[in-house]
Amino acid sequence: METTRITLIGKPGCHLCDDARAVVVRVAEDLGVGWTELDITQDRELAEQYWEQIPVTLVDGHRHDFWRVDEARLRAALSV
Repeated sequence: METTRITLIGKPGCHLCDDARAVVVRVAEDLGVGWTELDITQDRELAEQYWEQIPVTLVDGHRHDFWRVDEARLRAALSV
């Protein structure tokens, strides 16, 4: 059973978010973990918290990376 461990926070039209999504999808599929994506344009609280940092990735609910997703670092965090 797949458990959601990665959350990607971004917004439509963000090229860095597109790049981050590609890494997240690849890693999640390889490791068999679930992921979800949240749109800051749909959530005022997320927008206030993360507007200048998107894309932001969370692992198990804790901030992991922002602006760019380092694939090796994400894999390492998920192997714990």
